[in-house]
Amino acid sequence: MKALNLLPPAAVAGLPMAQVDTPALLLDLDAFERNLDRLQAAADAAGVKLRPHGKAHKTPAVALAQIARGAVGICCQKVSEALPFIDAGVADIHISNEIATAPKAALLARAALLARMSVCVDDAAQVALLGEAAREAGSVIGVFVEIDIGHGRCGVSGADAVLRLLESIARFPQLEFRGLQAYHGTLQHLRSLAERRERSAIAAGRAAEVVAALSAAGVRCDTVTGGGSGSAEFDFSSGVFTEIQAGSYAFMDRDYGDNEYGDALRFEHAMFLACSVMSTAAPGHAVVDAGLKSLAVDSGLPGVWQRGHLKYHQASDEHGVVHADGGPLPMLGEQLLLVPGHCDPTINLHDEIVCLRGGVVEAVWPVSSRGLSR
Repeated sequence: MKALNLLPPAAVAGLPMAQVDTPALLLDLDAFERNLDRLQAAADAAGVKLRPHGKAHKTPAVALAQIARGAVGICCQKVSEALPFIDAGVADIHISNEIATAPKAALLARAALLARMSVCVDDAAQVALLGEAAREAGSVIGVFVEIDIGHGRCGVSGADAVLRLLESIARFPQLEFRGLQAYHGTLQHLRSLAERRERSAIAAGRAAEVVAALSAAGVRCDTVTGGGSGSAEFDFSSGVFTEIQAGSYAFMDRDYGDNEYGDALRFEHAMFLACSVMSTAAPGHAVVDAGLKSLAVDSGLPGVWQRGHLKYHQASDEHGVVHADGGPLPMLGEQLLLVPGHCDPTINLHDEIVCLRGGVVEAVWPVSSRGLSR
């Protein structure tokens, strides 16, 4: 008998939340579904397509729930990340990133035989790699030229650079120009609603200038894809974005929750990390069994859900220190729920998401793209 056979599942359908083994990633299905419905309704009302980001969850069941509500497909950030989604039946996937090596181009070209695939470019060398790979595989790859609208990471500046790339794309019959990607990640986390509105308008204006210049040059740009959970309400009304790539809205981590929102697109915290108090021996604090190997802290420490006097104070590999401010410390063995600071990398630390409705486990979803970062 192998020792691993002794390990029971952390949760099974019908189990009360209090009996879920910890640390465990939990999803409140009611709040999650309301979040999905709210953004899809806003997209439909604006006449804008929704292409949620799979990098936020890496979980095919989440993508299928979004598509069932009207999403046109998903984004992935890496080619390998897309493969479990294809196997699950997701038929339209945009790699919202550049690739610059032959193995990745070959993998994408083979994946394009199984699903409608597209990818970003900002250099002619990337175009050549994609064109050769598509020719070799006998597939068609959609290409979006990424433009820099203020983020300062990837993307070309201005319509002239786009036109030069379009000349390169036209040399390869198995590449299709499908539009522009215009994404500004840093403005998603500006706390002030007014500042996000202002910066979103500037970013959208830069994208609109490129679209207008392309049109004047005789190039039709049917799709402008970008935006995110923090800017969605402004992206919908921008008049330039035809497709929104929001991801975190489905869960709302602590960092996004710290933003100021308008009433129209206010989302709920739906994802939590269940942990247990493992020690109360030292005076003045409790220690829980969730640390850096269960939580990403790049966007700060997690919050303690519905226990306002408790603060998650310090994380080490397998421990988290919790302090109390004006109230009692939790008891040994007590379960606490944490709101992760950043949902995307936190989910990537877990093999599964335990889905609950009314405090009872309804399903356990595998995080099938976990670790697929090639």
